[in-house]
Amino acid sequence: MIEYKNVSKKYGKNIGVADINVRIDDGEFVFLVGPSGAGKSTFVKLLLKMIDADKGSIMYNGYDVAKLTPRMVPRHRRSMGIVFQDFSLLPKKTVFENVAFAMEIVQRPYRTIQRQVPQVLELVGISAEANKYPTEISIGEQQRVAIARAIMNNPDVLIADEPTGNLDPDTGWEIMRLLEQVNRRGTTVLMVTHSREIVNAMNKRVVAIKDGRLVRDELGGFYHPEEDDDPSPAQAKTEGALPL
Repeated sequence: MIEYKNVSKKYGKNIGVADINVRIDDGEFVFLVGPSGAGKSTFVKLLLKMIDADKGSIMYNGYDVAKLTPRMVPRHRRSMGIVFQDFSLLPKKTVFENVAFAMEIVQRPYRTIQRQVPQVLELVGISAEANKYPTEISIGEQQRVAIARAIMNNPDVLIADEPTGNLDPDTGWEIMRLLEQVNRRGTTVLMVTHSREIVNAMNKRVVAIKDGRLVRDELGGFYHPEEDDDPSPAQAKTEGALPL
C-alpha cells in the first residue's frame, strides 16, 4: 500500500526526514509518534504530495507519488481521508452539509449523496445532529463530523493528525473506538499523535521518528519517554500542523 524507500527531505540546512524506509500494508493501524519537530508532518506531507522528497521514492497503490503530475494530485489525495486536530468544519453548513460536501467536490450524484450521508452519520453516531451547525454540537461531536467527512468517499487510507488533541480523555477514547471501527471496515489508519496513554493502551504498530530519522518500528509498541523530548530549535521551525 505505502512504501517509503530511502526518502529524505531538507528545508535549507534543516532536516525534515532522513533516509526513511518503511512499509505500511493495507488494513494496518499505525501510530506515527515522536517529539515536535521530529519529522512527522514532513512524513505526511510527502505522502500527500504537498512537498516533494529530495531523494528516494514513495510508492502508493502501485505508483510513485513523486511522478504524479499536478493534474493527477487531486485524484491521489481523494483516495485518502484526512482528520485534523482543529476539525476544519465549515461553520455555515450543517452537519449533513459538511459531510455531503466531501461528495459534492468529487461531483457525486445528488441521489447518492442523499442516500449515503445518513448512513455515514449513523456509523459515527451523530444522526440526531444532522441539521445542526458545528457551533451547536459538542467538541467530540464535531470530531465525529470530521471523521464522517473524511471517510465519506471510502478512502484507502485515513490520516488522523492529532485527532484527540483538543478532546477530554473520555471523548478522546470515544474517537479512538470510532477510528478502530473504521479500521476494521478495511481502511488503513495512519494516526499522528503525542498521546502516550492512547498509544500504550491500543497495542498497535508504532513507527517512531526522531530528528528526522526512523528510530523504531514495532508491532504492539509503546510510547517511549525518550522519544518525547523537546525539539531542537532548527527542526521546530520546519514542523507544524498540516495546512488545509
